[in-house]
Amino acid sequence: MEKPGQEATLSIPMHKGKDVKRGTLRDLIKDAGMTVDEFISNL
Repeated sequence: MEKPGQEATLSIPMHKGKDVKRGTLRDLIKDAGMTVDEFISNL
């Protein structure tokens, strides 16, 4: 996923059979310089 004008490399934790926790996902979205709405619209 890319956001024009932003460059970020993020590691998304993947554990077999488990979802990423809500707080972890929000932190990753914030680190990427995005809002939750921007992230959702790009899914």
